[in-house]
Amino acid sequence: MIKGDLYKKIIDLIPIVCVDIIIKYNDKYLLVKRSRNPLKGEWWVVGGRIHKSELADNACRRIMIEEISISVSNFNYVGVYQDFFDESSFGKHGYHTISLVFETEIDNLKDIKLDHQSSSWRLFDQLPVRFKIMK
Repeated sequence: MIKGDLYKKIIDLIPIVCVDIIIKYNDKYLLVKRSRNPLKGEWWVVGGRIHKSELADNACRRIMIEEISISVSNFNYVGVYQDFFDESSFGKHGYHTISLVFETEIDNLKDIKLDHQSSSWRLFDQLPVRFKIMK
């Protein structure tokens, strides 16, 4: 685990590689309302950074359990999404993420429990407009 001060220096200097997960349920998209920067207060897909020596699909499994308490084993690769932010959970500074985007389906919503990074969840007919995937 990287300590906070070191991680802040790292994200100030280089892009961070992440996974973003498009979660489908009955032809709708499950989005979470972020409670931390970047994108605080916005509805967004579940996702997070990939740890060193962690395969991308394993990162998807870990993040699904950590962020919404749902265990999923099958993920389909969709493309890449990247973004640039003026702040992160560490404050104001440049922040660049490159996300491998995966898609999965879930068959029930009853077991969803959010972690501290999100304040609520909801189903939407479409993904956030800002979420532009490069194939």
